[in-house]
Amino acid sequence: MKKQIDFLIVGAGFYGCVLAERIANILKKNVLIIDKRDHIGGNCYSEIDQKTKIEYHKYGTHIFHTSNIKVWNYINNFTKFNNYRHQVLSHYRNNIYQMPINLETINSFFKKNFNPHDAEIFIRKISKKFKKKEFLNFEEKAKFQIGSKLYNAFIKEYTMKQWGKNPKDLPSNIFNRLPLRFNYNEDYFKNCKWQGIPLNGYTDIFNQLIDNKRINFETNIEFKNNFKYKPKYLTIYTGPIDKLFNYRFGILDWRSLTFKKSIIKKNDVQGTSVINYPELKYKFTRIHEPKHLHPERNYDTNYSLILKEYSNDNYLEPYYPINNKSNRSTYKRYLNEVSKIKDFIIGGRLADYAYYDMDMTILAALNKFNYILKKYN
Repeated sequence: MKKQIDFLIVGAGFYGCVLAERIANILKKNVLIIDKRDHIGGNCYSEIDQKTKIEYHKYGTHIFHTSNIKVWNYINNFTKFNNYRHQVLSHYRNNIYQMPINLETINSFFKKNFNPHDAEIFIRKISKKFKKKEFLNFEEKAKFQIGSKLYNAFIKEYTMKQWGKNPKDLPSNIFNRLPLRFNYNEDYFKNCKWQGIPLNGYTDIFNQLIDNKRINFETNIEFKNNFKYKPKYLTIYTGPIDKLFNYRFGILDWRSLTFKKSIIKKNDVQGTSVINYPELKYKFTRIHEPKHLHPERNYDTNYSLILKEYSNDNYLEPYYPINNKSNRSTYKRYLNEVSKIKDFIIGGRLADYAYYDMDMTILAALNKFNYILKKYN
């Protein structure tokens, strides 16, 4: 006989597993987590390659980074982090450049020897003709920030591959995620107080989060509104919101990713964890070499593992929301339908149709638990 299910959580990513941990340990209630995949952890899942013994992130490189003390203190109950600091490089015309664009990128690309002040004046000069009162799309905003030459080299074609759209058809705010620096700082997340990779990998964190006799976890299960398990208190849904309603108002647009894994008989293939390939002649957008994420580990020096990343429009494996006006309108219609379901809440990047970093997801789950605690304690 199955024990009473107090809370049903759909989705075993950070949002679902953090809530399960809090509900089981603080509220002392029983939780069932279900997931359509055959593993825990959502897109943060990591696994060990059997041949090389290298741990890799199955759904793309994930770097934990945050400046939120609440999140940092919480996650450190379940893991410790190594001292990895993320650096991204870009391969353009058989040369390697720093990304995001910094003083080294500017000097290398333009064959100059600017100091920070001179570089800022130079970029301002080449980009001022693109100034507008309002930027109507991604390309307009990008050209005003960095000028046309840097944009054409490192951003334009990469964006076309990543989003499957002309940059003129993308909202300007997407470019906000791409900083511009006038110093030699190569730390991609330099504004975050803490960053690193979990010493024992991401999957270990999730296994620890649900390590409680009050939590059951079942895989390979698709959720339906008439799901056979009926929780006593609440269902928490973290999956795609349009799928929940069988795409009644249409499919929300997402960009998805696929990865081609290769084992190379070399000690080190590219010398770093991630290199971008912005040119259209390369079908992939970047190459990951995960052994560099764990400099503290002694991996076999005879082999390395790489993953080539390709973007596509597979809405069944959503990664990045295409948050334009039409999709936002459709999302609001779905959100209205959610409000009509009794004892049912949603959260996480898929249900919220939003791009969240890991720390944002954890913080949202902790804040949602405060609501649950007040209501069901």
